[in-house]
This record gives sequence, structure tokens and C-alpha cells, in this order.
Amino acid sequence: MTTPNPASPSGARSANPAPVAPSRRRRVAIAGAVAGLGLITALPALTPAIAQLKPDAQTIETPYGRAPLTFADLIEKVKPSVVSISVVSGGNEKVAEKTDPRGLPEGFPDIPEDSPFYEFFKRMPKEFRGPQAPRPPSQAQGSGFVISSDGFVVTNNHVIEGASKIQVSFDDQEKLDAELIGTDPRTDLALLKIKSTKSFPHVKFAEKPVRVGDWAIAVGNPFGLGGTVTAGIVSALGRDIGSGPYDFLQIDAAVNRGNSGGPTFSLDGEVIGVNTAIFSPSGGNVGIAFAVPAKTALEVIEQLKSSGKVSRGWLGVKIQNVDDDTAAALGLPGAKGALVSEITPNGPAAGSGLKVQDTILQVNEDSIADSRDLARKIADYAPDTTVDVKVWRNNKAESVKVKLGMFPGSPEEIAKLEEGKPIEKKSENTSLELLGLSVGPVTGDGAEGVAITEVEPSSDAAEKGLRAGDVIVQVQGETVGKPADVAREIAKVQELGRSAVMLSVKSQDRTRFVAVQLKKDAGKDKAKDKG
Repeated sequence: MTTPNPASPSGARSANPAPVAPSRRRRVAIAGAVAGLGLITALPALTPAIAQLKPDAQTIETPYGRAPLTFADLIEKVKPSVVSISVVSGGNEKVAEKTDPRGLPEGFPDIPEDSPFYEFFKRMPKEFRGPQAPRPPSQAQGSGFVISSDGFVVTNNHVIEGASKIQVSFDDQEKLDAELIGTDPRTDLALLKIKSTKSFPHVKFAEKPVRVGDWAIAVGNPFGLGGTVTAGIVSALGRDIGSGPYDFLQIDAAVNRGNSGGPTFSLDGEVIGVNTAIFSPSGGNVGIAFAVPAKTALEVIEQLKSSGKVSRGWLGVKIQNVDDDTAAALGLPGAKGALVSEITPNGPAAGSGLKVQDTILQVNEDSIADSRDLARKIADYAPDTTVDVKVWRNNKAESVKVKLGMFPGSPEEIAKLEEGKPIEKKSENTSLELLGLSVGPVTGDGAEGVAITEVEPSSDAAEKGLRAGDVIVQVQGETVGKPADVAREIAKVQELGRSAVMLSVKSQDRTRFVAVQLKKDAGKDKAKDKG
């Protein structure tokens, strides 16, 4: 390209152009390039800002907030509070024998019926058949984080679900036993307590709401590697992932299997979310992960810490969103609210005056946007709270008062109510702390024994394969018919100074003997109480 001569009015090329020094050529080229990008006016402002950076600076102030130069200081601050969680589930369960159409155990060779080996294999005792061997315990891993100096740990419900033994480990690889305090399947959160008197490093939940574009730093235990840090941003808020009425954060920090239950931090070192799920067609990270927001997690954890469960209000209706056509058909001024499609028999709304085809527009002073909004707002109320529900019925607004019930604890309970069957109140259970389980009377005609209603996940009883629903028929050879009988026999074992008790337990159609260790700590506590 020809460069015009500035001295020539016509712009024609000079016969003897003046040579340009190399340094000047570079200056002209740089200035021209920057001017072409429209950035030349920013040069004077950029140079002093870079010159003022200190060698040990971790962030830089920009017109839009702080930008990290490194996450190292932040990670040093928060990483000691993040734990890897190891879980052992099941074990000691018998696998049902499978047979082929001829009645022979599955997997045996094709033997003619006239062969002498046919009857031999067919009559082989079950205890010699491979499929009857005990199923080994399964192991899983996840992440969590400590929220108090005395060792309360937050993780996901799906990480510890069905666990018979839970252990947590820090970066120093020290493994510590932990007990389950409570779970909330609706938000997929769980609270653990480390069995130790140590003081632990901990973090807190963020109180300031996050914005799309904020930094997000995830720390966890992907694929069992432990102590892994990834960074990204908050990609979206209010995501519906089909897991109840609660909204989730979307982040693009790399989250993989094993990160579940781990924290996502802000630049202030506060937890903005609990990593829960990933969107992945392949099973690996594709840059879309979801986390329970700090506000939701904090509300749930506080209830789990105080009572071991989460109590939510329940209206007892099936609802759907209102679209434009529905609004037009009902005479609604806009496509808002939640349309009642069904009322649950024996539910709170059944006797309240709510009707099918009512459109719920407001609960107390809160307007209802859609069905998820209604479910979320009702859940925020405590059970037994009376609320004023504004509905659209017959082309006009009406008010109905409803006393909320408690949200059913299981899908089975909801199914019973929907079938018009009342939920049976659980009978009083007796806690057998020394065995790590609770028992209650067996229901049904001619039923014998004492039913196991709950088993502590970290107890020896759980490790031996005892489950809720099993029936204790005998203790130390003595037949038992009520919880007091079991407690009496355990007391006898204590007096003899033995460390375990022999139970005869019926599981489905099989009866077996199980020797369960008595908890030493529980025995000490009882002794202290007596002393």
C-alpha cells in the first residue's frame, strides 16, 4: 500500500520521500492500529493503572467491581472447610435366586432331563448356590462443607441416602466418622455432625444475593480426587430443574460426579450455593451445573439442625399453570395464577371451600404468578397456619380461608391421600439407643414380634443389614411381643457384662440370627444419668 506524502497537497507520491526512522515507524503503526480500534483515548488511562499494581495484589478494582488476578488467597481461606464424604450403603442382603424355565438355577449348563446330573443340580441346597451369597456393601463418594466450629457439615441428600456408615475427610486425609442429623429430599440437602470434640474451620452462607455474571468458585471431590477447585461465573438464576418448586442457580464452573454436596463460593469466601446436579448428555462436565441457592439452603439447614426434619405447609391440591387460552375461557384479565385441577381427599383444602377450577390468584398479601410460585409460597408457611386464599370463580374474585396441613413426608403418604385413604398415625416408637434403632408394635392380625421402625445409619445394626420393617422375634432366645420386652432383655445382657446381643430377626419370609454390638458411648451416658 502506498503512503501519501503529507507535504503534497495533491496526495501524490513524492519523488524524494523523507526516510522515517524505525522507532517512528513503530510509533505510527501502534497509534494507527489503536486509533482504528477506537481505543486510542484509553491509552493514557491504562498505563498508570497497570503501573500501580502491587506484586502481591489478588484483585484489581474495575468500573464494574473487583476482578481476580488469582484465586489463591481465597482458596487458602475456604478450602480447609471443604470435606470429602465416603459412604457405605447396604451389605449383608441376600440376592434372590434366579431360575430358568426348567427350574434349574440360572447359569447352569443345558443338562438333559434324563441325565443323572439333572436331579443333582435341581436338588442342590440353596446355600451352595452362588446367587445366595451376601451382597457386598456399596460405596459412594461426594462432597460437603463445614458450617460451624463444632463440626456440622452440609451435603446432598442423594450423597448419603441409604448410608449405613458415613465418614468425612479433610485435605490432610484424616477420616472422621459422622452421624446423620436430618435430610430434606425436596431440596436434596442433608446435615451431618462429625463425631469429634475438635474445633473445625468453617464457612458461612452468603447473605447478599448473587447476580448473573458474578464469579463462582466450586470446591469438591470429583471422581474421588478430593480438594479440586474450579472457577466460572453464575450463568443464570431461578432455574427449574424439575425437582419440586424450588429454584436453582446455574453455574459454568466445572462440576463432575463427586462434586455433589460441595460448595460454590463468591469472591468474599461465602457459600452462594450447594452443588447438586449437572446437565450432561455424556455424564461429564459440559459447563452447566446447578446449585441450591444460599438462602434456600440456610432456611433448610436451620430446621434440620433444630429438629432433624423440615416442616412445610401443604394446601392439598393439584394445580396447573394458566395460559392465555385458559385465561380467556375463565374470564381472567391475564394469564396468571394457579388453576386447581384436583383436590386431595382428606387434605387441608378438602373441607375449606376451595373447588376444582378455582384459580388461585393470591395467598394473604402475596400475588401468585404460576403453579410453582404457589407451591413455593405455601411451603414457606408453617403447618397449621390459616391463610386467606383469593380465588377467581364464576367471573369474580372470592376469598377462602384454609388451615394448612403438613406436607406429607413420602410419596406413599401422598398416594394414600389421593386415593381417599387417611394417613395412619404412627404409634409411639421406643428408642433402643444401645442398639442404634427404634422399635414399635407389629400391626396386622396374628402378627408376632416387635417391628424395627428406624435404624441409625452409622450403627452396628445398620452395618449388620437391619432395616426398618424387619421384625425382631426373639432376643437372647426369649420371645418378644412388645418394645418393653426387647428393652428388658437388653438390660439383662448389660447386667451380664456382655458387649453384644443376639437377635432373631424376620426379614420378609426369612428368619436369621444377628449379633448386634451394644453402643459403648450410649452405655456410658446411661451410667452418668444414673450416677
